[in-house]
Amino acid sequence: MFSPGIDVAITAALTAAIVAVIGLAGFRLSRSHRDLGSEAERATYATLHTAALAAPHLRAGLPPAGAGKASRYLRELLGTVVLVITDEGGILAWDGAPAPQPEQQEQALRLARKALASGRTQVFREKQLPAGAAPAPATGSGARLREAVFAPIRVRQRVAGTVGVYTGQVGPPLVRAAAEVAAWGATQVELAELDSSRTQLMEAEVRALRAQISPHFIYNSLNAIASYILTDPVRARDLVIEFADFTRYSFRRHGDFTTLAEELKSIDRYLLLERARFGDRLAVSLQIGPEVLSTVIPFLSLQPLVENAVRHGIEAKEGAGRITITARDDGAYALVTVEDDGAGMDPEHVREVLAGHAAGDHVELRKVDVRLRQVYGDEHGLVVDTAPGAGTLITLRIPKFQPEHRVD
Repeated sequence: MFSPGIDVAITAALTAAIVAVIGLAGFRLSRSHRDLGSEAERATYATLHTAALAAPHLRAGLPPAGAGKASRYLRELLGTVVLVITDEGGILAWDGAPAPQPEQQEQALRLARKALASGRTQVFREKQLPAGAAPAPATGSGARLREAVFAPIRVRQRVAGTVGVYTGQVGPPLVRAAAEVAAWGATQVELAELDSSRTQLMEAEVRALRAQISPHFIYNSLNAIASYILTDPVRARDLVIEFADFTRYSFRRHGDFTTLAEELKSIDRYLLLERARFGDRLAVSLQIGPEVLSTVIPFLSLQPLVENAVRHGIEAKEGAGRITITARDDGAYALVTVEDDGAGMDPEHVREVLAGHAAGDHVELRKVDVRLRQVYGDEHGLVVDTAPGAGTLITLRIPKFQPEHRVD
C-alpha cells in the first residue's frame, strides 16, 4: 500500500505531465495558427483566392456561360443566398436558392433596369415593390429574401450590366461589398474589350501589310512574267504558278499565326519572282536550322522584312547584292535575321519610323515591330543595325513554345 505522501507525489507528477502535454499541444496549435497568419490575413487570402477563381470565367466579358460559372464564386465572396448577374438585355446568371420562377426573373430585371438607368447602386425592400408583384425568392428552408441590392457594372462611360444580391436584410457593408464586386466585374469586362481591341488591331495590321505588298509587288511580278512569255513560255508558266501560290498565302483570310517553315516557303516564292526581275543582280543565301522550322510566328512577320531588303536595299544599290536569311536555335527562342548588303538606312530615321514619328519609306518595319511587341512584349521588337552604304541587319527573337498561339 502506498503512503499518503507517495499518493500526493504521484498525483502531482501526473498533473504536471498532463499540463505539460496540454501546454505542448497548445504551443503547437498556436504556432500553427501563427504560421497560417492572422484572421485578417486569412480572410484577405480567401477573398483574393475566390476572386481569382471567378476571373477566368469573365475573360471574354459577360457571356452567359462565363457569368454563370463566375456567379457561384461571387456569391461566395459576398456571402449571400442569391446572386444575379444581368446585362442590358436580360439575366445572365442566377446562383443560389431554388431556380426562380419566370415572374421572379421579371421582377429581378425590373430592379436591375433601375440600376442600369441610374448608373448607381440601388437598395430595394419588399414593401417598396409594386402591388401584385411576385414574391421575393426564398431559401431552401422557405425563408423569404425580402431585400436586395443591385450595383451597376460601369465600363467607362456606359453601364454594361448589374450585380444583384438578395438577402433577408440589407446593411451598409453588403451595399459597399456589392458595389465593389460590380466594380471588379467592370474591370474584367474592360480587360476583355482591350483583348478584343488588340485582336482587331492585329488583324488590321495584317490587312495593312497585305495592302502594302499588293501594288508594288504585283505590278513588278506581272511585268517580269510578261517579259518571258515570248522568249521562255515554260518559265513564264512556272512563274505564274509561283505568283498564284504566293498571293494565295499572303491574302488568305484566316489565321493570325503561321509556322516559320510556311513563312519561309512563301518568302522563297517571293524571291524567285524577284530574281526573275533582277536576274544576276540578286543573290540569296538561306541558313535555316531544321529544329526551329515548327516555331509559330505572327503571319507576315518576315516577308515584309525581306521585301524591305529588296526594295530599299538591293534595288537602291548599283550592281549586284545579296540577301541572307538565317534562323537558328537560341535556347528557348528562335533567332531569325534578315540581312542585305544594299544601300543601308539612316539609323536616326529608322528610330523615328519605329517610334511612329516618321512615315513614308520603311513604314512596313514599324508595322511588323508593333505586332511583335503586341504579341510577345516590348523586349521582342525588331533590332535594326544599319548605316548608309553599309547594308541592313534585322534581328527577331521569337519564343519557341507558345501554347496560346494556334496555327489555323
